[in-house]
Order: sequence, then C-alpha cells, then structure tokens
Amino acid sequence: MRNLMCPFTGLPDWPGCDNKGNSMKRLLALSFLVSTLLTGCGYHTTGSATHIPANVRTLAVPIFSTRTQAYHTEMAFTQGVIRELNTRTRYRVLNSDTPDADATLRGTILTQTITPLTYDANSSQSSSYLVSVTASVLLTAHDGSVLYRNDAITFREQYQSTQDVNTFIQEGSPAISRMSRDFAQMVVSDMLESF
Repeated sequence: MRNLMCPFTGLPDWPGCDNKGNSMKRLLALSFLVSTLLTGCGYHTTGSATHIPANVRTLAVPIFSTRTQAYHTEMAFTQGVIRELNTRTRYRVLNSDTPDADATLRGTILTQTITPLTYDANSSQSSSYLVSVTASVLLTAHDGSVLYRNDAITFREQYQSTQDVNTFIQEGSPAISRMSRDFAQMVVSDMLESF
C-alpha cells in the first residue's frame, strides 16, 4: 500500500487534503513574496527625496550658527550646502530664514579643533595639523515637523604649515573649504537618498 503525501503540507494524504487548494496557497505565497521583494528593495529615481515630502519646492538655508571662536567656518559650510542643493536638486534654495519657504535647513557648528600632527625636528615647530569640525543639521517643514536630523557630523582635514615667512600661505582656510564640500555632499546625499 502506497502512502501518498499532500504536496503542500508534506503530510500523508489524509482525507480532506485538497491539492487544488494547496496549489492556490502556493501561488498566493509566491505572489506575496515577489511583490514584497519588488516593493521593499528601496529603489528610487535620482533626485527623489525620501525625507522630503513632494509638496516641498522651496528650501531656506540660513547661515549656520556657531558655538566656536573659529572664523567663517559657518559661512563655508552654509555656502557648500547651498551650492550642493542647487547642483543636485530642483528645489528653489533661499539663503535666508524666511517664512515663505516650504522647509528650512538649519545647521550649527558645534566644535572646531586644530591639532598638531607632525613636528619639524630642525625648527621644533609643528609642520602639519588636523582640523576637526563637528556640526549638526535639522530640516523642518513649514509646520515645524522634523523631516531630517543629524546631531553629530564630524569631518577632519589635514593641512601643512609653512615655516618660511617669504612663502607663507595660510592653509587652514582651504582645508575648511575642502571640508565644507565633503560635508555638503554627505548632508545632501543623506537627506535625498538614504533608505
């Protein structure tokens, strides 16, 4: 005597094992799995925002505030973010705090430190430095709801110092400029493309 198995459950063919019903269950389970995979993969088109609602067309980016004594770092970071938004998005970007904007991106320079990295043995002075900047950003909608937030973004940049007074170039400002570009790219990418 042959023991038949129900194809869906794997149990012996008991009375009431309905092969047609089990085929339908398998087809429904497969359809559910395929639809879940296709809709949950995180695919989106370039320039679409996952954090920013579709009704946002105007972004205000006022000058970042600062809690440091550093000179113009907040300006470089603000300008970097505005440039990146203008380059990568279709939003109308305003560089002031205005109630007319659909959303406002505010930033704060939290810390800025300069640390000596290497020393010149001949002069006993530092020959390279590491600049570290930590900032926070907050994107809020016109109604005050938070669309995006990152409370601690840290960037570092190394620069060389020149001991020769005749050829002295202050490298700290270009280091901040390079850092501001990297910061802006990261913030805008995170706002627009994170899953």
